[in-house]
Amino acid sequence: MKVRKAVIPAAGLGTRMLPATKTIPKEMLPMVDKPVIQYIIEEAVASGIEDILVVTNRAKSAMDDYFDYHPELEERLLKNGKFKEAEAVRMSADLANIFYVRQKETKGLGHAIWRAKRFVGDEPFAVLLGDDIMMANKPVTKQLVDAAEKYGACAVGTQLVADEAISRYSSLKIQPLPHEDRIFRVSDMNEKPTPEEKFSNYAILGRYVLTSGIFDILEHTPPGYGGEIQLTDGLRTLCKQSPMVAVDFEGRRYDTGNLKGFLEATIDFALTDGEIGPWLRDFIIDKAKGL
Repeated sequence: MKVRKAVIPAAGLGTRMLPATKTIPKEMLPMVDKPVIQYIIEEAVASGIEDILVVTNRAKSAMDDYFDYHPELEERLLKNGKFKEAEAVRMSADLANIFYVRQKETKGLGHAIWRAKRFVGDEPFAVLLGDDIMMANKPVTKQLVDAAEKYGACAVGTQLVADEAISRYSSLKIQPLPHEDRIFRVSDMNEKPTPEEKFSNYAILGRYVLTSGIFDILEHTPPGYGGEIQLTDGLRTLCKQSPMVAVDFEGRRYDTGNLKGFLEATIDFALTDGEIGPWLRDFIIDKAKGL
């Protein structure tokens, strides 16, 4: 199972980040020195992905523009001796083969993934949600790809969440696998369960490796939670038809679709930056002393 393609659903309206997202796609909000979606694409590339499809909507052409060449800007930067900046501008356009398709109606995550059917064909593919940023020594998508290839199975990323948080996610029914501490067999799941409905506190968190079999399932999946076509409902059918594993991935996940998660990610990633990290650390310490 060689995973060469990835799908990034990025068609949401960004209502949790208004008013900034009234005119700026939430995926294009700057986190330190580059937009959120660039971190996601860099993770995919570091995981061996070659072709990436971004599912957008009519208000998100800024993403297409960003991952394109800008000859006039590059020429001006080079003339002014700003070689590092020119290299960064060109690098963002050369990360991967990036394609786009629009989700013409807001019908849910499952419908957004279904829009990738022609792009994916019969190949396995990764899904990286456009709100979820991961900080990990080994890319989280790569952790899933390795597990999927090892077991010839679909894979979902998971971590334990608190009782009060599980109702915001998909809860997994899992069984241990021999000689594995962080990989489990998946036999069922449900979307945004109540505490009584949950299978476990293992929640699906933003990363998947799937087979093309999901497309026929999603095509016949009726609207579920919130009146939308839910990916979880499709995965629930898929895990009963073919093997699926859950990977308790190593790393931290940030939900940049809300202000608190966005600020946490911005600060943590800035602290790891070689240029501004030391300054920011001292700045935070000085601020804390004054409280």
